[in-house]
Amino acid sequence: MAKAAILEKPGEGLVIGEVDYADPAPHEVLIDTKACGLCHSDLHFIDGAYPHPLPCIPGHEAAGVVRAVGSEVKTVKPGDHVVSCLSAFCGHCEFCVTGRMALCLGADTRRAKGAAPRMTRKGGDPVNQMLNLSALSEQMLIHEHACVSIDKDMPFDRAAVIGCAVTTGAGTIFNAVKLTPGESVAVIGCGGVGLAAINAAKIAGAAKIIAADPLPEKRKLAEVLGATHTVDALAEDAAMQIIAISGGGVHYGIEAVGRQSSADLAVKSLRRGGTAVILGMMPLDCKVGLGAMDLLGGKKLMGAIMGMNHFPVDLPRLVDFYMRGLLDLDTIIAERISLDDVNAGFDKLRDGHSARSVVVFD
Repeated sequence: MAKAAILEKPGEGLVIGEVDYADPAPHEVLIDTKACGLCHSDLHFIDGAYPHPLPCIPGHEAAGVVRAVGSEVKTVKPGDHVVSCLSAFCGHCEFCVTGRMALCLGADTRRAKGAAPRMTRKGGDPVNQMLNLSALSEQMLIHEHACVSIDKDMPFDRAAVIGCAVTTGAGTIFNAVKLTPGESVAVIGCGGVGLAAINAAKIAGAAKIIAADPLPEKRKLAEVLGATHTVDALAEDAAMQIIAISGGGVHYGIEAVGRQSSADLAVKSLRRGGTAVILGMMPLDCKVGLGAMDLLGGKKLMGAIMGMNHFPVDLPRLVDFYMRGLLDLDTIIAERISLDDVNAGFDKLRDGHSARSVVVFD
């Protein structure tokens, strides 16, 4: 049995309970979880803004050690240190074979209907797996295409945040927009994803990196991670400030919050030919658009789910960036907490005043 944080009813927090894991089936990997970051995407399900079958275990930003593997597993072995990734890929659909693995719906990476569940509670009642992982647990039972082996010298807490925040933020810079040195970028929202995008823009050689956030402490963090300028995102003239700083608008406006106003600011901050990238999980009734003059100016709008990652290649490279001192993961992590303190950690995330909280499993 493994201790886990279980979502039983949206709006009522998580309940610490025990879960039993099945033996790994073919292509499955059993992992002892060592660290799991708390991400705002989890909150959308915990608070009921996005639906999910219940009960379930949230958590999707994790690192751990492989305990056991099923038959047919070829990518990892027991004892390997791994980072998990929610964008599990099948490897043979249209999206996978055209190099867009992050868009794979991953049907073959989940157990078939009617098969025994991966997780059960006392009495054999199934527990639903969230985003292919359910990482707020002492163990994870996942498909081998939902994790990748990393350097064993990499600290688990820093490795965990690579699994979502850094893969999304940095992947947007490196994969989705392929930022060219000298281009300018505005990042709206300086949480884990936004800070990772700022750090990656610095690594990629952006000329101007403008961080927009309403909180002064978040703007200070952004400067540590590479922002050349900061703007109060709630200022009435925030877009005009960004346009003035960038000399006519930015090449890329990156929304990393999941709010209508933030997405609108990303669009308003663009120069002719610029691209707005929406990363945040917006309320389901939100719409982001380009006006007629935006379209005549060659502006573009796109989503970039999980940074359009190729995570078996990207994650080890991001680990290497950290080990070489290029990627600053220490600043992104605000605190390390136990699983028992997970609800307090999510309360801090709701308040929005700090960067990542990471649950560490001893």
